[in-house]
Amino acid sequence: MIAFKEFPKIPRLNREIVVTEKIDGTNAAVRIELASDAAEHDPTEIARDLSSGLVMFAQSRSKFVTPYDDNHGFAAWVKENATDLFRLGLGTHYGEWWGPGINKRYGQLAKQKRFSLFNTSLWGDAAARPACCDVVPVLYKGAFSQTAIDSALLDLATGGSVACPGCTKPEGIIVFHTAANALFKATIEKDQEWKGNQAASPKG
Repeated sequence: MIAFKEFPKIPRLNREIVVTEKIDGTNAAVRIELASDAAEHDPTEIARDLSSGLVMFAQSRSKFVTPYDDNHGFAAWVKENATDLFRLGLGTHYGEWWGPGINKRYGQLAKQKRFSLFNTSLWGDAAARPACCDVVPVLYKGAFSQTAIDSALLDLATGGSVACPGCTKPEGIIVFHTAANALFKATIEKDQEWKGNQAASPKG
């Protein structure tokens, strides 16, 4: 028998959005799981907290990383700061790993590598997040507004990066639509071009 497939509910457009700066780095995540759910002697395990029964892993966009198979030193940083990072709690905590040697946009303005968490609602308060972490800068939070989105992008283009003061060529913005639980991006340069084969048009 063929199972019925329901049409998904459509979120309302005019709901809250959060506009943040799109930082030019590499996607990364700290993943924290219960030790009882993890395999014993997992070679990708970064750290273990015996008191809480938690284990920690480090991720790039596509795989687990370790200090011996790393992504711009992220796993090594996670290992070094594991005690503080366990404050994040269970889950996969995504962010941008950026700074010297990762991309050239910020040059010498970025003095050290930093991990900026994406979830601003959880980690916007500096007192709530681990001291070793930053959070992506919030440029606008409120009802959906194309004017607000355009203004945030223009402010970056004219005023420079908020994440890295002094950088006059920030990359762009990320728009999080809370009702749809969806992310969208817009870049200051070449926003109309298709990534990959830029001469090709999308398939309908």
